[in-house]
Amino acid sequence: MKTMNTRKFLLFSLLLAAALLSACRQEDKKIVAPGPVEVEVTTVRPQPVNLATELPGRTAAYRIAEVRPQVGGIIKKRMFTEGSEVKAGQLLYQIDPDTYQARFDSAKAAQAKAEALEHSARLKAERYRSLVQTKAVSEQDQVEMEANWKQTVADVAAAKASLDSAQINLEYTKVIAPISGRIGKSTVTEGALVTAEQATALSTIQQLDPLYVDLNQSSTDMLNLKKELSSGQTQNRNKAQSPVKVLFENGSEYGQTGALEFSDVTVNQTTGTVILRAIVANPGHELLPGMFVRARIDKGQRPNAILIPAASVSRNTKGQAVVLLVNKQSIVESRLIQTGQNMGEQVLVDGGLVEGEQVIVSGLQKIKPGVPVKALTVSASDGKQSSIGVPTSVAQAE
Repeated sequence: MKTMNTRKFLLFSLLLAAALLSACRQEDKKIVAPGPVEVEVTTVRPQPVNLATELPGRTAAYRIAEVRPQVGGIIKKRMFTEGSEVKAGQLLYQIDPDTYQARFDSAKAAQAKAEALEHSARLKAERYRSLVQTKAVSEQDQVEMEANWKQTVADVAAAKASLDSAQINLEYTKVIAPISGRIGKSTVTEGALVTAEQATALSTIQQLDPLYVDLNQSSTDMLNLKKELSSGQTQNRNKAQSPVKVLFENGSEYGQTGALEFSDVTVNQTTGTVILRAIVANPGHELLPGMFVRARIDKGQRPNAILIPAASVSRNTKGQAVVLLVNKQSIVESRLIQTGQNMGEQVLVDGGLVEGEQVIVSGLQKIKPGVPVKALTVSASDGKQSSIGVPTSVAQAE
């Protein structure tokens, strides 16, 4: 009898426990009813933005002069140090001048002889002019004497020209620097034989301050910029006066600001690019010809630009840019947009968004289009975002 009562008690306890557990589960279902997912959004606010583009390029010397001899001879002395700075007119090489000095002296003597003969012929011609009036000489003799005098005058002019040529060649034995700049290595040493107008240069001088930076811009980018200017998206600015900042290969910025000098009028058929040439001061010779650099060129200002965090933009299977928005009913919707250049951790939007729309910037992994959400507005200048050159507007909570 006692065993029966024990069994009834245990059965009653189990039933009571099951009833209590069922009641707890129903109570839990009432308490844990899910609500809208919280997401962080930023409100689209147009703002003025200074636009810039970075282009690859190489540096080039401002002026280059190849030093060549203009007369032949033996190099007697080299008057410069390789790799040093030279000034225009500085003596670089001395060619043996002995032969040219002898030719100069000979031409000088020939001129003196011609002048002496001209002096004698002139006096005779003057005497014949007076004698012919008294019929002491015939008119034919007087004419011949005048012709002889004029011949000696021509001989003096020829002798003078020969002397000038000899003097020029004598001066050419001193090979001087045609421009100021840094001179490279010498291809000849003392004792070498050089000839006039030889193919091999004796050395090369390059002017390094200022310096050219030759940049490559695609013809497509140039056309897009012209369209932006014509449509009013970007405020017109004289591109020939755009400032240029030079960036080294390691990303560091060169201290001097250059200026865009001109753009070529021909498109390279192989690469489809146009050459832009900038000029930049180089007083410390930090830049050397042939260096690979990048240049940041100011394109102008877009007065009503839209910037959104790059983290809020994804790509669909077609590669199109997509963002998730919170509409007025607090429902998530997907939107295709057209993106422009990246600006730090933000991206420029060329189309697809209007002022006042709320773009989801955080919590994207927890939502999908069509679900209700609770939007928490964050500042567009939050630590996750940044702007270049201009302050970003702060989104206001609605």
